[in-house]
Amino acid sequence: MNITLPDGSIRELEQGSTGLDLASSIGAGLAKAALAVTVNGIQKDLNDPINEDSKVSIITIDSDDGLEIMRHTLTAQVLARAVKNLFPGTKLAIGPTITDGFYYDFEFKKAISPEDLDSIEKEMKKIISSNSLITKKLNTKEEAIEIFKLEGEPYKESIINDSEQEDGFQLYYQDDFKFVDLCRGPHIPSLKHIGAFKLLKIAGAYWKGDSNNKMLTRIYGTAWKNEKDLSAYLDRIEEAEKRDHRKLGKEMNLFHFQEEAPGMVFWHPDGWTIYRLLESYMRSNLELCGYKEIKTPQVLDRKLWEASGHWDKYRENMFITEIDEEHANEKRVNALKPMNCPCHVQIYNQGLKSYRDLPLRLAEFGSCHRYEASGTMHGLMRVRGFTQDDGHIFCTEEQIESETGLFIELLSRIYKDLGFEKFDIKLSTRPEIRVGSDEVWDKAEDALESAIKNLGLPYKLEEGGGAFYGPKLDFVLTDAIGREWQCGTFQADFNLPERLDAEYVGEDGSKHRPVMIHRAILGSFERFIGVLIENYSGKLPFWLAPVQVAVATIISDADEYANEIITKLSEVGIRCNADLRNEKISYKVREHSSTKVPVIIALGKREQENRTVSIRRMDSDKTETYELEEAIKILSEENTRPN
Repeated sequence: MNITLPDGSIRELEQGSTGLDLASSIGAGLAKAALAVTVNGIQKDLNDPINEDSKVSIITIDSDDGLEIMRHTLTAQVLARAVKNLFPGTKLAIGPTITDGFYYDFEFKKAISPEDLDSIEKEMKKIISSNSLITKKLNTKEEAIEIFKLEGEPYKESIINDSEQEDGFQLYYQDDFKFVDLCRGPHIPSLKHIGAFKLLKIAGAYWKGDSNNKMLTRIYGTAWKNEKDLSAYLDRIEEAEKRDHRKLGKEMNLFHFQEEAPGMVFWHPDGWTIYRLLESYMRSNLELCGYKEIKTPQVLDRKLWEASGHWDKYRENMFITEIDEEHANEKRVNALKPMNCPCHVQIYNQGLKSYRDLPLRLAEFGSCHRYEASGTMHGLMRVRGFTQDDGHIFCTEEQIESETGLFIELLSRIYKDLGFEKFDIKLSTRPEIRVGSDEVWDKAEDALESAIKNLGLPYKLEEGGGAFYGPKLDFVLTDAIGREWQCGTFQADFNLPERLDAEYVGEDGSKHRPVMIHRAILGSFERFIGVLIENYSGKLPFWLAPVQVAVATIISDADEYANEIITKLSEVGIRCNADLRNEKISYKVREHSSTKVPVIIALGKREQENRTVSIRRMDSDKTETYELEEAIKILSEENTRPN
């Protein structure tokens, strides 16, 4: 049996050899470090037999795959067992890995508290110290159900019953065989490979995410290769909590949410100022790049959504309304638009288009609504009502590559202006649920991939991650503390023009279908403002700060001078407030610093008499004194918008 390694070399092994046999044939060090294997692209347990010629790679803790497998074993074999040991009668639900960690859902007899996490951690460490081997056994559906019935695990029974397979259910045991869990695997071969971990918090979670089901208790944790990596992660978490846009939004008085409008933002004056500044900046960039701004309705008849395919593929995420039309025999069913694209096709379809009209670039700051489950909403980052910096380009197939290049050039400039020097590109291909034929999808995917390759840009392939109507390029930002945010997108759609009968007259005089490119740079204003707040820890660039200067008096005699300064600053376009309260200057400085005002001007008797100003900048203990006119000139120059 020939085994092809990642470097292209081939090793001969007997049929039925395992990944451990392969690792041992390469070297004792690799055999010791091996956690699992990938066989022809599929992850398998280290001791699974390999029965045919295959491409095989060994997975170790040094890889992302190895880290995920270790975390999965930690949650399924260690956390679950520790909870069962400490809280007899607890029922096990599910325990997957997530980004940077894991969670497990439990049904406890009696509610636990965050204080219980310490005792669970201690029990986990005790279990790990045994260095138990992990053993897998395959069972039929009937056998697996019987095992978990005896274990008193109804959620495991439910998972098995819901499965369409009849055998091959993987049950994992530790070497004392006193604990068993159902798992897709793979798992590490023994607990000695567990790295450093920390339980983080508990939360509520419905079984299967359905609020009609029982509420379970979810325990979250994180795990890393060693204590150093764990400590670095916990430091990042602490820093992220300090930057949380929800916390800063409250401190800076930018926005709020309330129960009467879940997932909808109430923008306060300063928050709306940021929004309008960002919108104005984006509008000027779009105008420079040949986009025509439009506005389309928010409520449309279901007929349009049926024609576009959204009614079948996206209805569960749409807000549906019924209206009793006057003198009508039946109710009219409408939907709040979840996206703008079908509306933009309606504008394109007004009047016959020629190949000379293409590319046609339409842009809209379009208000959209999507139903998000209550448990998934997260401040500005995930809302039900939002505004996209949306745009659609109608072009020929031959123009896709040039439009891709122009878009990436625009996106790069905007991200740089907003403080993001680095972004990654992902090419996402056809999902399982989609519209259009495979032939059309082949054409769309080839067009995007060819464009990005010809531009010489690196990208990562995301199989199955495309929109239901077409493949896409996603643009992922990296913020100040290393977190990734997917914001921009560029999607090639050969389907919607067909479904909504969009045409143009070609150079040959015949009618053709345009390609429709869906594109956004910010994604949504709400989410991007959340990203900006967290990236800058609330300390926005001077041009984007809602209040740029606070003029604070030390003595009441300086009030008139303060108002004069406010007038002069306002005349040169600087957003400023006067703080004339009868409070100590130290109190005023602390208060304005907490709301992240970039510049505080302090005025006392000396400043009033000399017509100077004392300027203190955010995060600086130093105060600099300038003549008034010089200070206004300096601040005016700083207020230059990137474009």
